[in-house]
Amino acid sequence: MKSTTKKQGIITLFEQEDHILSMVESFLVDRKASGSSRGTLEFYRKKLKLFTDYCECQVIIRVTQITPHNIRLYLLYLEEKGHNHGGIHAAYRSLRAYLYWWEDEIEPEEWKNPIKKVKAPKLFTHPLEPISTDDVRSMVEICKGNTFHDKRDKATLLALLDTGARAQEFLDMSLEDINLITGAILIRHGKGGKPRTVYLGKKSRKALRNYLKQRTDTGSALWVSQKGERITYGGLRSILRRRAIKASVTVPSLHSFRRAFALNMLRAGVDIFSLQKLMGHGDLQVLRRYLAQTTDDVAEAHRIGSPVDRWGL
Repeated sequence: MKSTTKKQGIITLFEQEDHILSMVESFLVDRKASGSSRGTLEFYRKKLKLFTDYCECQVIIRVTQITPHNIRLYLLYLEEKGHNHGGIHAAYRSLRAYLYWWEDEIEPEEWKNPIKKVKAPKLFTHPLEPISTDDVRSMVEICKGNTFHDKRDKATLLALLDTGARAQEFLDMSLEDINLITGAILIRHGKGGKPRTVYLGKKSRKALRNYLKQRTDTGSALWVSQKGERITYGGLRSILRRRAIKASVTVPSLHSFRRAFALNMLRAGVDIFSLQKLMGHGDLQVLRRYLAQTTDDVAEAHRIGSPVDRWGL
């Protein structure tokens, strides 16, 4: 009897290791233990849920049931459901990471990883639209008053543009992380858990000082509500929405400030390797999408460098 119970326990253990949903949770635990940021963990959770929901509909419950054909049908299913190319590519990347992790973690015998036979979907690198200079200026001009919200919102808008930080990095900033003299701000946990330093210019530092003078709380967060509570992602979006509506401009996304930072730094002559460090990108491939130049940029480059004009021919 004991032998039978022990055997059943071993079988149950193997079934758990092959269960898609159970192993997704184990994968997320592993990513968290490896130092992945909250944003990265949420990315994996959301994208893998798309896959597990699809598998549930197809009655696929075990990892070893997944075939290259299943994965291709899943990607087509996402397209039919209206997901854009970037979203489908992200779903593929998360599934690839999960399956490679499972292969390395479980070390299954006589199993071939199906993702190896599925090519990544094409990712069309359309230029990412930044917020315009005029829209930022209009939103900043709306913050003319002397209230707490006026001072904070102006500093927020300028700092979003001046640091190029990701939204969560921005929200995680603390008072101890900033040097008001140099404008340096330490981002302790960037994407992939990597720290880096971003900066504020003179005008942004002045706006930040004016905002900090309005504070009466004793909290450690840099960006807070009037009650002294750290601003949430939804709260930050509300600030942008409120100021955009008052300024009669299109409500921008948080990420559009990061795009504007990248493109304007490039136009100002900042070298691409320094820009890569400021933005916290591991390689230049990701940065290329931010720096897709417009026709005007290319025309200006030719105007400056035209060999015929420069040589006076």
